Amino acid sequence: MASRSTGTHAGLKSTSSGRSGRRPTRRPRPHRPRPPRELRDAGITPRKALGQHFLVDTRTLRRIADACDLTPETDVVEIGPGLGGLTVELASRAHRVIAIELDDALAAYLKRRFAGSNVSVLNLDALEANPAQVLGHAMPYVLAGNLPYNVAQPLLRHFLEANTKPKHIVAMVQAEVAQSIVAKPGEMSLLGISVQLYGQPKLLFRVAPTAFYPPPKVRSALVRIDVSPKPRSNVRDTEAFFRVARAGFSTKRKQIRNALANGLGIEASAAAEMLSRAGIDPRLRAQALTLDQWSALAKAWIALGRPEGAG
Repeated sequence: MASRSTGTHAGLKSTSSGRSGRRPTRRPRPHRPRPPRELRDAGITPRKALGQHFLVDTRTLRRIADACDLTPETDVVEIGPGLGGLTVELASRAHRVIAIELDDALAAYLKRRFAGSNVSVLNLDALEANPAQVLGHAMPYVLAGNLPYNVAQPLLRHFLEANTKPKHIVAMVQAEVAQSIVAKPGEMSLLGISVQLYGQPKLLFRVAPTAFYPPPKVRSALVRIDVSPKPRSNVRDTEAFFRVARAGFSTKRKQIRNALANGLGIEASAAAEMLSRAGIDPRLRAQALTLDQWSALAKAWIALGRPEGAG
């Protein structure tokens, strides 16, 4: 029987050297989650090259589906359905689900699993998908999915910039990416500007690695983006807007005047003129500018004849 006061066993004396007669403490073995049943049924091994980490936590899957605000009339495009855990939740709430899966083996499994249901499985690259063609109409829809970390950013841009835009996007991304998406001026990034030009993002909640199989090495977070019908901040020329923004963030640790000069290949005086016309302090850094300021800067660049490559 253990002694509460000393932590030694009855009949044994503790010595000054700390030897109490106990066996050496063994370190607990690291927890290795078992593959989900669906993965075993499909006979598939997760592919690192595709960034496959399957979301398997039932409570999290339901929270994502709830965040989509679906009705029996809603069409959903799901990116990266994986084993179909989220697909089940979406299909039970929506009119229909178009699940886009790049992996051939997973797509074949999903087609078998959801045969005869309101789920259509397309085996293609989502970056090449035309939303209007996939849906068969140009009406608003909801985009959802557990986005592969290695292509999350281009996927968001692809659907936000498409002619047929979603009403809103509910996506699981790397937590660091989520923070960048919802960043405010002072911590703004090119990704944040790229998303916020088209809609209002919000970080809903974070998800631990243990909710996935296999567990990723990073934490994840769910973001929702309420998409605007047109680009915000009265931006009409998105090509010019992003050319200037990319230049500004090309060396974001520099003052915006120097960053623009470097990124556009123009003289510092030309960059200063752009900033003067836009009413922006040339000593600021790119991450400090608001969406409206980037819009004004792009308009100033256009008004000056889009100077580029002269410096």
